[in-house]
Amino acid sequence: MSTDYQQAREALGVRLRELRFAAPGGRLTGTQLAQRLGWPHSKVYKLEGGRQTATSEDLRAWANAVGQPDEFAELDARLKGFESRIRSWRRQLAAGHRPVQDAWNHEVDRSTSIYAWEEAVIPGMLQTADYARHMFIRYADLQGSVHDTDEAVRARMKRQAWLYEGGRKFHALIWEPALHALICPPSVLASQLNHLMGLVGMDTLELGVIPLGASLRIPTANGFWILEERLVITEDWHAELWLDDADSVATYMRVWATLRESAVYGSDAQNVISRARRSVQPRA
Repeated sequence: MSTDYQQAREALGVRLRELRFAAPGGRLTGTQLAQRLGWPHSKVYKLEGGRQTATSEDLRAWANAVGQPDEFAELDARLKGFESRIRSWRRQLAAGHRPVQDAWNHEVDRSTSIYAWEEAVIPGMLQTADYARHMFIRYADLQGSVHDTDEAVRARMKRQAWLYEGGRKFHALIWEPALHALICPPSVLASQLNHLMGLVGMDTLELGVIPLGASLRIPTANGFWILEERLVITEDWHAELWLDDADSVATYMRVWATLRESAVYGSDAQNVISRARRSVQPRA
């Protein structure tokens, strides 16, 4: 969990404690409040200590129980503020992958420059439909979410139209192992690599590949996207992080620029992709 997220959760807990202390009928103990709410005593202290994330329903119940229902709007705004930064997959994928792709499409459409680093997969903007289909199926199986694969693939393919509009630039970096990862059948990966080679040289795409044997100044770590130098989107297994504060954006830009120093471009990048393509063996 990010430090910013935890700090925001702790600040919300402090505010909840203040409201408990300032109850119109007199200061309530945690035990008294828990009894009013019908909650375990431990839940009150976990929320106040920033060790549990409240729901909107929790906050409304709290405001009512301490006799200050008008404070709910402020509490809920705080919650939505830090939940917008840490978007859990469980909540995001409740309706499937298509809504997630639509949210991405909205942000991409607002951008004229995008910087991406992917160490394990081909970037979504450069994927074939078949490759994307296998990605969505794998993640839906992992998360136990709705299988809206065809709708999600169409949404991702729609986003790729961005590459064919003038005045835009996609600066993509890929680590060579992503070119070999068989998260799809070999025939699908072979077609994906052929497609990738054909994109090298587009005026809207600067495609860099970091060869496996390249010297690295920093570890490759996790993938991320920087949109218009205003928003960073990165992900972990539990959640997707949307970071728009200047310090975070600047940090990720430094990481991207440092990784770029190890990349090859143009015909050299094509050679690395071609080498990966030749290594793909059809299934027996």
